[in-house]
Amino acid sequence: MPPSPTATTASATSHLALLFLLSSSSLFFFYKSIRLRRKPSPATATATGPARTTIPTLLYASATGTSKTLAARLSARLTADVGVPVNATDATSFDPDDLPSVPLLLLLVPTHDGGAPPPSAAFLARWLEESAADFRAGALLLSGLRFAVFGVGSRAYGETFNAAARSFSRWLRALGAVEVVPLGEGDVDGGDLEAVFEEWSGTVLRVVKGEELNEGVEGESDGLDELELEGEESDVDDEEEAVSGEIDMEDIAGKAPTRMQNGKVEGGLTNGGQNGVKEMVTPIIRTSLEKQGYKILGSHSGVKICRWTKSQLRGRGGCYKHSFYGIESHRCMEATPSLACANKCVFCWRHHTNPVGKSWKWKMDDPLDIVNAAIDQHTKMVKQMKGVPGVKPEKLEEGLSPRHCALSLVGEPIMYPEINALVDELHRRHISTFLVTNAQFPEKIKMLKPITQLYVSVDAATKESLKAVDRPLFSDFWERFLDSLKSLHEKDQRTVYRLTLVKGWNAEEIDAYAKLLNLGQPDFIEIKGLQLQS
Repeated sequence: MPPSPTATTASATSHLALLFLLSSSSLFFFYKSIRLRRKPSPATATATGPARTTIPTLLYASATGTSKTLAARLSARLTADVGVPVNATDATSFDPDDLPSVPLLLLLVPTHDGGAPPPSAAFLARWLEESAADFRAGALLLSGLRFAVFGVGSRAYGETFNAAARSFSRWLRALGAVEVVPLGEGDVDGGDLEAVFEEWSGTVLRVVKGEELNEGVEGESDGLDELELEGEESDVDDEEEAVSGEIDMEDIAGKAPTRMQNGKVEGGLTNGGQNGVKEMVTPIIRTSLEKQGYKILGSHSGVKICRWTKSQLRGRGGCYKHSFYGIESHRCMEATPSLACANKCVFCWRHHTNPVGKSWKWKMDDPLDIVNAAIDQHTKMVKQMKGVPGVKPEKLEEGLSPRHCALSLVGEPIMYPEINALVDELHRRHISTFLVTNAQFPEKIKMLKPITQLYVSVDAATKESLKAVDRPLFSDFWERFLDSLKSLHEKDQRTVYRLTLVKGWNAEEIDAYAKLLNLGQPDFIEIKGLQLQS
């Protein structure tokens, strides 16, 4: 039977709408890419013309006063020898969000307890570390920044000698900044602090004058290769853990659990097994995720404060959820009840440091405990923003009462057998929910109670490209993917297709995307662009 004119018209409309969205996104990211490539760095622009003085931002963090004294000396030399009035500023008074607009950063920092930066530089360090680990910040976030770091430490502390300065240098390079002066490492107990600082300062003065312009310190990575290697090593680790039994790869089908009156689970889990006794988060996984800013909740959940939450706490802009849906970023909590996932996507910004598996075989925490712990840890992280430059007291007070929960982060939230009870508890507290699923658990989607907004990640439009991009664990991943989209169409609620387009991987299959659009018929389509660095 031939398709009706109405169906044909609807299909054509969907095709044209998707074509317009993809074309617009592709043109935008192409324009941004060309602009970034053609935009000369400050160093290049100066090198091709007459020498030009750069006004630097001079920051220091001091524990005993040594770094502060050195910063004051450098400030005086810049004023006297170069004619540039530069004030030495305590790092506590500097807003890291201003870094993209800084042409040259000079940072003097000592090493505190155990190789950490001193408390006055703790927020700057956390901002850089989390941004460097988050692909949403981008490896070109600080591409317009040149920098030089001087460390104050003691070789008596062995491996932690100037560890803080080295970390700052590594994070800045990972975000695309160019290190124009080799890292200076002064030893307060070795007697060479003055000589090393004088040599480092002399080079800094020449850079500020425009006389010595390095495209980057020779032999140093810009951070991109380092991030890629971390991802590759994580793949090897995942495989080794799978062989050693650390990560469950078994595929056990079954039915959903029922609940007892006391709120505990009765009978087996969704995968048909009993409540496992194995911890999902091993010590190695916990350490890795905590380094990325996660707070681990119980045995399998996590929460993390978003950079947009921090931004709006300072009275700045919010994320797309604020622009599109009116959700206040400073009152948004990012969490997941399952750090495990059934995919190993090439664009995963956590470098596959989370566990993977096809079914739930771990110890399971109660949903009420997870919600309580998530809100508790989230509010603690919000409270830590008190005293940060630019934070608005009224925004901080509002941020202590989250009104939205994004159930995404790393992992697959609907793997958690008690996801419905967890969502019910959030809604009972008047907290709206956005949930993102990777389209590998269609039965779970069917059983899921209404979410404020339900997302399905549509990472590719053909079987071949989905396998290449998502690297799924299931052998019937394509059938599961299609069934998940069909299940989305049957949900009586607001739904979204989220497309993460990677040039050369999944951005060229417009006709195939249009067909998938007809399967799920979502209310919205959100498109993200990503460029993988080689």
